[in-house]
Amino acid sequence: MTIDHHWLTEAMRIASPNYDDRPDPDDISLIVIHCISLPPGEFGRAYIDQLFCNRLDPAAHPYFESIHRLQVSAHLLIKRNGEITQYVAFDKRAWHAGVSSYQGRERCNEFSIGIELEGAEDIPYTEAQYSMLAAAITALLKAYPKLSKQRITGHSDIAPGRKTDPGAAFDWAKLQQLLDAAVG
Repeated sequence: MTIDHHWLTEAMRIASPNYDDRPDPDDISLIVIHCISLPPGEFGRAYIDQLFCNRLDPAAHPYFESIHRLQVSAHLLIKRNGEITQYVAFDKRAWHAGVSSYQGRERCNEFSIGIELEGAEDIPYTEAQYSMLAAAITALLKAYPKLSKQRITGHSDIAPGRKTDPGAAFDWAKLQQLLDAAVG
């Protein structure tokens, strides 16, 4: 995978309006792993795209009434089949982390890249997702020198007590093995 002008060339692009400028576009120094499914526990629909683009129909599912007004996004979504969608250029601030702190530094959106996995915290992620996640992270590590394998974390780690994703089903050791094989 490659990154060109802050876009992953292999990703489908769907532009989200939910982003703004980073205070320091050169300070991309953290990767945050999330999970999302809409409705919860269901996969393979366009609802995530709709949510990240402020087009989620509250009448499409009862759960959507409580979330359709949210203005959120992520840089990337990796679907169950391994397809990747990019919503926000990496040099822009996607709105994925909310109130957050990493190693004492607040407002993680300012310096992080948010990667959503289509999934649920208690359902195993797919091999295709791990493979594409490792490939995307490898490209990010090459493109942004302040990133490292040690600066990858879960949403639960930067917003403890508020968030629990990517959850117990996420295999951190598997991701580390794939990254070790790719970048050493």
